[in-house]
Amino acid sequence: MTADQQPPTVTLAAIEAAHARIAGAVHETPVLTSRLLDAHTGASLFFKGEHLQRTGAFKARGASNAVLGLPEAEAIRGVATHSSGNHGAALALAAARRGIPAWIVMPENAPAVKRAAVAGYGATIVDCAPTLTAREETLAEVVAAHGAHVVHPYDDERVIAGQGTVALELLRAVPDLAVIAAPVGGGGLLAGIAVAAKALRPSIEVIGVEPAGADDAFRSFGLGELQPQTSPQTIADGLRTGLGVRNFALIQRFVDTIVTVSEEAIVDAMRLQWTRMKAVVEPSGAVPFAGVLEHGERFRGRRCAIVVSGGNVDLDRLPW
Repeated sequence: MTADQQPPTVTLAAIEAAHARIAGAVHETPVLTSRLLDAHTGASLFFKGEHLQRTGAFKARGASNAVLGLPEAEAIRGVATHSSGNHGAALALAAARRGIPAWIVMPENAPAVKRAAVAGYGATIVDCAPTLTAREETLAEVVAAHGAHVVHPYDDERVIAGQGTVALELLRAVPDLAVIAAPVGGGGLLAGIAVAAKALRPSIEVIGVEPAGADDAFRSFGLGELQPQTSPQTIADGLRTGLGVRNFALIQRFVDTIVTVSEEAIVDAMRLQWTRMKAVVEPSGAVPFAGVLEHGERFRGRRCAIVVSGGNVDLDRLPW
């Protein structure tokens, strides 16, 4: 965190306000269970089905909170962001519901299903090279040209608060949870969940799960200093981004640990959720369950929430 930045101020009150603001704009997604997967893992598992969320991912929560909270003078100029897909689709839908334009900067290698979703919600897609530098430079050009308000995919307190509403619903549905496992890419979901969960149930363990091939959050958490994301190699395309500054500060304070998982475990988790739960889960959404499969000793015998973050998978490019 640089000297001119203030510590993040995301609180339980901000998350509760976000939950009230986005009511009606997003789904309260179900909590799913499977006796077979409980037996397979030796844990009592509760899957928070954000793959059934509007736009097919949890991102609808943060984007809706940010867009619905904009003053009219700012909203009228439209919104913009960079995204590999899920946040872009969520922002496009939120903007369409408010009747304002949206520009989404997308890397050229973004999954076709996610590009189609962004376009389907009426946003303008602006292509860029598949690097963080290219995404940020192209977004700056869009803002300069249109004066749009930037809603960052994860390093934004409004977005973090919106994502944290997942934990409010989880702990209302299953109040006696011992642990919550959530994926971590940019960190908005994990940070928001951790803030809310620790405020409501201080004894709960919050675990971030990350692909071993994109392990900047794992390294940052272990070293106590934000590390860059370098050449991520994982099928979990939604988790290839680098950890945000605000997100890391909250994760340091409220998350208990971060573990990594192999690509094989991600595919196994995805296959089990498809075949046993009949849940169409994308690779990023399968990562937390992969954590249970690969780090079973952390979860065995406990009541565990698994945040299934999304279901926007390209059916023509399945990992099996």
